[in-house]
Amino acid sequence: MAKMLKYMVVHEDPDTSWEKVEENWTKLVNVEKCTWVRTYFNREKGVRYCVWFAPDESTLKSTFVDLDISFELILEVEETVPDLWGKKWEEHLAAEKKASTLAF
Repeated sequence: MAKMLKYMVVHEDPDTSWEKVEENWTKLVNVEKCTWVRTYFNREKGVRYCVWFAPDESTLKSTFVDLDISFELILEVEETVPDLWGKKWEEHLAAEKKASTLAF
């Protein structure tokens, strides 16, 4: 299996109804060459932010073309969370082990 990269896809379409978004979800779960992870939806502005795993950007673009789903931006992304912060997080954990409040 090819290495999957993480992408954020932006769909700006204020005229797309919530029902249409839900209808698209049923299409997205059946895609085999990419994996849809989740969608964040701002109903007021009609903007969706979708997270996908795909082998490359062109494969993801072709998936949206095949499904007739418009998009404004596809951007490869990496996740950052506190436990991935590197040296500062490691320093924090080391200091926490020495803290007088460790048992609290």
